Amino acid sequence: MSTEISRRKLFGAATAAAVGSFSFVKTVSAAEAKDINWNETKKFVIVGTGFAGLAAALEAQSLGMKADEILVLDKMPVPGGNSIINGGAVAAAGTDMQEKEGIKDSPDVLYRDILKAGGGLAHPELARRIADECVENFYWLRDKIGVQFKAVTYHGGHSVRRSHAVTNNSGSGFINPMLAKLKELGIQPRLRCIVDQIIVSDKGCVLGVKVRNNYRFGRENSGKEAYIRATNGVLLAAGGFSQNVQMRMSHDPRLTDAFTSTNHPGATGEMIQEAQEIGANTIQMDWIQLGPWTSPDESGFGVAPLFVESAVGYGPMVDPATGKRFIMETGNRKVRADAIVAIGHPCVIYTSLENAEAVIIGKNMTQEIYERSLKNGVVKKYDNLKAMADDLKIPYEQLLKTHETFNGYMAAKKDPDFNCMFFDNSKPIDPNKTILACRLWPRVHHCMGGLEINNNSEVLSVRGKPIPGLYAAGEITGGVHGMVRLGTVAVADCMIFGRVAARSAAKFKGC
Repeated sequence: MSTEISRRKLFGAATAAAVGSFSFVKTVSAAEAKDINWNETKKFVIVGTGFAGLAAALEAQSLGMKADEILVLDKMPVPGGNSIINGGAVAAAGTDMQEKEGIKDSPDVLYRDILKAGGGLAHPELARRIADECVENFYWLRDKIGVQFKAVTYHGGHSVRRSHAVTNNSGSGFINPMLAKLKELGIQPRLRCIVDQIIVSDKGCVLGVKVRNNYRFGRENSGKEAYIRATNGVLLAAGGFSQNVQMRMSHDPRLTDAFTSTNHPGATGEMIQEAQEIGANTIQMDWIQLGPWTSPDESGFGVAPLFVESAVGYGPMVDPATGKRFIMETGNRKVRADAIVAIGHPCVIYTSLENAEAVIIGKNMTQEIYERSLKNGVVKKYDNLKAMADDLKIPYEQLLKTHETFNGYMAAKKDPDFNCMFFDNSKPIDPNKTILACRLWPRVHHCMGGLEINNNSEVLSVRGKPIPGLYAAGEITGGVHGMVRLGTVAVADCMIFGRVAARSAAKFKGC
């Protein structure tokens, strides 16, 4: 028998092998779609109960969708995702709260800040939308949803104070009022419901999702299978992949399990992967942000960020091995995190009790959280600078030189070394009086990359065309912020594009 293989057979076999290897996209024909036993039919199916998902549900209802036409899903046993544990502030540029404090700001200034921090990678039309709608979003939260705000704070990388903090210093200050409003409207998120597949017609239109109800996180074969039809589309608002070490290492090999994450355990990115399987494009996936304000003296997001982000501009950040400054304290997250990682060990930021009482204690940290941070050892209290140096093993003579130089810069409100921004109420730190300090080591915090969307929150395919009936908002998307996300801008991003998605879904004519 001849073993010769014809060119036709060879290329036919190769093509078949290629198709077998890569044709993992499951689509259904019109006939097959009729045969699917849809267990439920909704207008709008939302995957995720964070800022984006809840904002989308509220917006959809305001546009005329009935409560029983909107379904909000979450695989976890409690709602809120990362949103409920975040720092509790939203960026807005040009609000009445800023005006009362004499802060001059505008959407144009915020837009420039986003593009600058993004290093040219933020998609201008997406950044512009955030900037233009952030004030309306703030008033919507306060006046329509009932979110209570207490102060306008500063986050590194912004040119002015524009982060509007809620009264309880937590993302729950947004999520709980949103959940309460949804309950009032008759919309109750369905928890422990994981999406296994996005179902697409042979024409490329999203028909609905295959899920497992009564899923138990960590028991990956748990739950009962069901099919949910979504006549006006599916919104993916399931967050990023910071907790998926394999996934993040495929984009940034440095981010091994040696780096923990601020995120909740469910931030594992499978909805990005599900969207990829139906042809969705992803962008900027290797831009994964580390939080420079987390402490090795606690786990998760913790309370350190509340202290640290308020202390920048009110005290120096030093390398304890040398006693010297090494970076701009008010720089953006990437600048600071990269600098700490390059040093290779935890660093320290400190300020005076006087400065802390002016801007942190009782303002950006409640008295209860402040006292808890002291008890837990996250924030350390010392009688004087020498006591801090002795405890943290910092060479005191060099630290004192650094301290005196920084005090001079703070008094002059000008830093010729690192261009740190100083605030009008910042005061030089007396080395003989009480010092508050916090040790710093970065954690994986935010995935800058994700699904590509357009200005209507429509997910784009690998060929750059919208996938009919598929929307995305929040951290699951990429291109909105570029290489660096400014603190509290993502909260606005999630809500604004979640609401945009609802508007797009309300206009969708179906498959």
